[in-house]
Amino acid sequence: MAPKHQSCLPPQVKKLKKAKPTPASRPDEASASSNLPKEEKEQQEAIEHIDEVQNEIDRLNEQASEEILKVEQKYNKLRQPFFQKRSELIAKIPNFWVTTFVNHPQVSALLGEEDEEALHYLTRVEVTEFEDIKSGYRIDFYFDENPFFKNKILSKEFHLNESGDPSSKSTEIKWKSGKDLMKQSSQTQNKASRKRQHEEPESFFTWFTDHSDAGADELGEVIKDDIWLNPLQYYLVPDMDDEEGEREEDDDDDEEEEGLEDIDEEGDEDEGEEDEDDDEGEEGEEDEGEDD
Repeated sequence: MAPKHQSCLPPQVKKLKKAKPTPASRPDEASASSNLPKEEKEQQEAIEHIDEVQNEIDRLNEQASEEILKVEQKYNKLRQPFFQKRSELIAKIPNFWVTTFVNHPQVSALLGEEDEEALHYLTRVEVTEFEDIKSGYRIDFYFDENPFFKNKILSKEFHLNESGDPSSKSTEIKWKSGKDLMKQSSQTQNKASRKRQHEEPESFFTWFTDHSDAGADELGEVIKDDIWLNPLQYYLVPDMDDEEGEREEDDDDDEEEEGLEDIDEEGDEDEGEEDEDDDEGEEGEEDEGEDD
């Protein structure tokens, strides 16, 4: 006996074939159902075209980035003589860089008293972007002979390798005996925490040894993109203590002026009362004269 033929049609199709014919649908419903696949097809085609256009936009963005990079490299070279001239002029101003760092709100938060003392020996700061700007930059700190460390130059470099992973490296600080500010800062923090006092900030110089997250090095970015571009604006920031002192003096002067004004007003009132008394006395004398 020959085996029965098994249909390859899906169950739903089989069911439809077996179903009895139904009355014709209304024209508008039939039209809507017939248009639905067409609309989906049009949407799908539109999405594919959007993707093609987006690829063109991305290609132009990449091209623009390359052009911008070339322009930036060109102007980096043009800026170098001016940076050099500025460094020569800054060298004539004592304590320029330590004042600039102390006046910068983000950097000053990292400075302890001994950090400031060490930075008084800082004579020059230089930021050098590598020829291929995308690959990184270096920050150099030049110091005079000082009681804290033997280095004449402290540097920190930031690199971006071909895979896009950031990294950093820096000069090893050769501390003089008993002058390691990083150890002293750590000891101060431990004592402060034991006494439940406000903890001192870490030493500024710990930045040279911190390579934990080179891609998010805020201090390096602040120095490169803010301070280095225009250090004069921070050097010229007036001392906040002086400003507060001036404000207090102005407030005192205002209070004194207000006090003098009150005294003058009281004096005017007293004079007015005396004048009224004198007038009353004169009126009384006149009345007595009339009685006589």
